[in-house]
Amino acid sequence: MWDFSPLLAQPLSERVQSVDVLQIERVGGYAGFGGPHLKSRGEVALPTLSPAERQAVETLFSDPQNAPAQPSEADAFRYRITRQTSAGPQTIEVPGNVVPAALRNSVRDVIE
Repeated sequence: MWDFSPLLAQPLSERVQSVDVLQIERVGGYAGFGGPHLKSRGEVALPTLSPAERQAVETLFSDPQNAPAQPSEADAFRYRITRQTSAGPQTIEVPGNVVPAALRNSVRDVIE
């Protein structure tokens, strides 16, 4: 299944200026899922999130080190989330169990 994103189709300079979009990448998992050519990515417009989901994202960005890991899942997926700020891009990497479902569900596998 192929997916199209109008935001990703824009030139990079236009995407970088968009502060209302979160870029999400799923990494890790069993044996480092993805390999060199398969990537798992998505994006979510902040206005489409519920207030609770936006608050959860803000909490993750304010203290990503405090995100609880799932102790029983050593090979669980992690999510790298990037947002644009006035100071430039800000990226965090957190365990999948703390990522709001709307962000997890936006991720699709793509071949590069």
